[in-house]
Amino acid sequence: MSFAKLAVATACIAFCLLEPSSAEDPGGFISLFNGENLSGWKPAEENPESWKVVDGMLVCDGPRCHLFYEGDQVPLRDFHFIAEVKTTKGSNAGIYFHTKYQPTGWPKYGYECQVNVTHTDPKKTSSLYAVENVSDPGVKDGEWYTQEIIVSGRRIQLKVNGKILVDYTEPVNKQPESDQFERRLDSGTFALQAHDPDSKVYFRNLRVKRL
Repeated sequence: MSFAKLAVATACIAFCLLEPSSAEDPGGFISLFNGENLSGWKPAEENPESWKVVDGMLVCDGPRCHLFYEGDQVPLRDFHFIAEVKTTKGSNAGIYFHTKYQPTGWPKYGYECQVNVTHTDPKKTSSLYAVENVSDPGVKDGEWYTQEIIVSGRRIQLKVNGKILVDYTEPVNKQPESDQFERRLDSGTFALQAHDPDSKVYFRNLRVKRL
């Protein structure tokens, strides 16, 4: 190989090594899921078999179990989170944020962004569960939709396919809602919910950007 060709090849290799993240995600988002295994995630102690990785997707299928993110990006305060979600008929799940790991039970801390298109619970997809509820998110079972969660200061925005469905500002000095659920901002992590044995839901392309 000539010196000129060697120089070009070396430059190309250096460029590839230095620029992969910006080329892959110019928006500055960082992936939370590698598509291969549960690295960076920790299931609750109850029913951990309810969570699996299948064909590059996180799949919940089984009794209640929450899957908590424990990767490099936590704790998080202000952020922009994006995930693609697909529900099945009658399924229920959720995306918690500003929460903390719990070995059992429903997460006490933080808020839940609901995942539910046709489950009997009237609080549907993109509801800020039990705080500001959505009755018609405009999506269907069996089709991928994009869920966004944006927290900036005391403001929470929930979007589906780019449309804002919830725009909520938490009151100053908001107190815990109950002994069972705090439902207030602090800082923390994300948790995906396996709700019940009849609820199968798919998640992929989970990303976050600090604000």
